[in-house]
Order: sequence, then C-alpha cells, then structure tokens
Amino acid sequence: MFDRLRGDIKVIKERDPAARSSAQVFFLYSGLHAVLYYRLSHWLFLHKRYFLARMVSQFARHRTGIEIHPGATIGRGLFIDHGMGVVIGETTEIGDNCVLYQGVTLGGTGKDHGKRHPTLGDNVLVGAGAKILGPFKVGDNAKIAANAVVLEEVPANATAVGVPARIVRLNGKRVNQCGEMDQIHIPDPVAQELCKLNLKLEHLEERLHVLETDSGLETSTK
Repeated sequence: MFDRLRGDIKVIKERDPAARSSAQVFFLYSGLHAVLYYRLSHWLFLHKRYFLARMVSQFARHRTGIEIHPGATIGRGLFIDHGMGVVIGETTEIGDNCVLYQGVTLGGTGKDHGKRHPTLGDNVLVGAGAKILGPFKVGDNAKIAANAVVLEEVPANATAVGVPARIVRLNGKRVNQCGEMDQIHIPDPVAQELCKLNLKLEHLEERLHVLETDSGLETSTK
C-alpha cells in the first residue's frame, strides 16, 4: 500500500511542475485523495461490501469533487490534475500512468448493458472537459483533446479532437484528410469538412469546364 502511495506521489511530482514537495502533494492534492478513497472503496466493493463502498465513494465525491465508482478498475500512477467534475463509471478500466484533467467523464451512453464504460490503455492523456462514452478501448499512449466527445475506439498512439472526436494524429504523423491544410498546426474537423467540400466543388467545376469545352467543339464541327 505504501509503495503504491509513494508511486502515485512520484508520478504527480514528475508531471505537475506546480508540485513543490511530496508533503504538498499528499496533504493538498484532491486528485491523490480521490484515488486513495477509491482504493479503499474498491477493496470494499471486491469484498461485496457494496453499501460501505458507495458510502466511501460518495464521501470522497463531496470532499474532492471527483466521483469514482468503487467498481472501476484503475492501474498504477493515475494522475487526476485539478480534478473537479471528473466522473469515472462502474465498468471503467484505466491502465497505468494515465492523466485526467478537470471535467473529464468516462461514462456510458445508456444503451449498453454489462460493460458500459470505456477502457483506457497505459499512458493515456484526457484533456479538460473531454467525454469518453461507451464500452470501447482507447489505446496506449493516446491523447484526447480538451472538450472532445469520443464515441468510438481510439487506436494506440493516436490523438483525437472534436465533437464527435476524430483521429488527427497517429504514430506522430498528422492524419491529413484534406490535402495540406494547416490551421497553424491545430487540426479543425469543421475546417476539414469545408475543405473537402471545396475540393469536391473544384472537381465538379473542372468536369463542367471539360463538358462545356467538348460541347463547344461539337457545335463548331457541326
């Protein structure tokens, strides 16, 4: 237990430049407190003390602003930065060394039974306000942009952006769906759609020009 606690504190100090000391992290970081309460509530949940497990998790929710269902499965080194408004559902699975920012929801759509919530691989980063909804997997080393709404699987080493989220980087390379469009290196799904429409319009104009040219040749021949 103490080894895991030391590991959690070490991860926070490595990833948060505002962390001054281990004591500051231990006493003042609500994300760490939420994870500690979760460990206790999860132990109670596994031992079928469901009422006590939920009581601990609800107490943690009121203390930290972070709601983690005791049935969730969380690996080592989870860093919940700031954390207010984070919600983690019952069948969520989170790998090692993941980072969640404030307002993140790992939830369900209300349409599934059994496994209802997402599975996050190792080293996944989820930006502020992002929603990952459904029983699919987000691969290792994936990044979910702030305020993205993810409704389907995200491969490993990918970056997902937008509503609904789309893959814009994969294995360190841009997934360019529309020529060489570059909005100051910030992928914009709406702009990508407009660009694709513009390409289709240009293609239609070219075809129309060819048809008009052919028609003119036929007329002059006659």
